Amino acid sequence: MLLNAIKSLLGGVRPGTPTAGAGTPDAEGEAARPVDQVHLAACVLLLDVAYADGTFSADERAHLEATMARHFALTSEEVHLLIATAERERAQAIDHFRYTNVLQQQFDIGQKMVLAEVMWGLVLADGAVDDHEHYLTRKISNLLELEPGYLSTAKARASEGRKTGRREDGKTS
Repeated sequence: MLLNAIKSLLGGVRPGTPTAGAGTPDAEGEAARPVDQVHLAACVLLLDVAYADGTFSADERAHLEATMARHFALTSEEVHLLIATAERERAQAIDHFRYTNVLQQQFDIGQKMVLAEVMWGLVLADGAVDDHEHYLTRKISNLLELEPGYLSTAKARASEGRKTGRREDGKTS
């Protein structure tokens, strides 16, 4: 993340500059509709969590895609566009503040709790909790001003949800 940001800076692109607000080009090079900045901020952070252990597994991808579709009421095509845009945005990011700031302003405590549960769902999707994954979920939660007790609750709910098939919104799958 930091190395790509330095490369972008040296290449004349300012890191952290929003790229999705103007629309993302489609396969024919024409501008598609803009990606919602709240959706983008959440997806960038979730991708960072997914990649924290060095791999973005198929289980993690499936969890991310299902979560984005369910929580943001997106079609499969919109989810793929969002993830592709978030991947590009993530490659240019130098920190998490820009994204957590968007969510801090737009999300209430309940939405932040759901995001924390989704982060833990991603961490647990491959069956193992890497130290860096644990650190990153705590860091993002701190930037979102979630108290440690909330994070513990989110982790427990995600863990229980994996056992029972319950989704982050409390319904069973």
